Amino acid sequence: MSTIPVDSVVKPVIEVTELRKTYGHGETAVHALRGVDMTVWPGEYLAIMGASGSGKSTLLNVLGCLDVPTSGAYKLDGISVGTLNERQLSLVRNRKIGFVFQSFNLVPRTTALSNVELPLIYAGLRRKERRQRAAAALAMVGLADRAGHRPNELSGGQQQRVALARALVTGPAMVLADEPTGNLDSESTAEVLNVFDSLNRSGRTIVMITHEDHVAAHAARTVRVSDGQIIEDTAQWRTTGALT
Repeated sequence: MSTIPVDSVVKPVIEVTELRKTYGHGETAVHALRGVDMTVWPGEYLAIMGASGSGKSTLLNVLGCLDVPTSGAYKLDGISVGTLNERQLSLVRNRKIGFVFQSFNLVPRTTALSNVELPLIYAGLRRKERRQRAAAALAMVGLADRAGHRPNELSGGQQQRVALARALVTGPAMVLADEPTGNLDSESTAEVLNVFDSLNRSGRTIVMITHEDHVAAHAARTVRVSDGQIIEDTAQWRTTGALT
């Protein structure tokens, strides 16, 4: 893995400081996040783990700009998320984050190519450029020959790779994957994880939420969450002050 000097011009993709999220008030308040600090650098492959109720889903929602923290600071690719209105948050989600979900979320009656195009339609790109970029994203995940197939004509692993191509097509700062192998058999899981591994080797930043140790083992760094706090972070620091 490459070494990234802390004082270099490289900026973190994710910079979270004293992040807190509370639902409700008074005695019934639920403190889902309790002062989370975390930095993710470009090119990192990070797995976030935790039991049900640990706060990892809340952290996912905040990192994905799907929810806002009660207090604390969150910078995504240098942008201070807490200062954005709903329209600006929507633009950040579309341009800075590529989402991959457990359930694929593909449009059933449209082709793989059309599914991958969707974020580019929202971004206002012309059809020719959309098609070119969608085709390139499908090729990136090894599905160039399945561009004209509908989801029901694809295996589970292939459907998830289409979803991954859709996540990549906007050139996001990071891919945020929520239990991406949760609905897959062992063969399809290996297939999808191989694609994630290859993307990371090419420099893609990946943040993956998972409860499975064998899935997390593909990541170079693991963060464990419990009771709204980070209790373990395997990021390794050298005495020179560099992330390795």
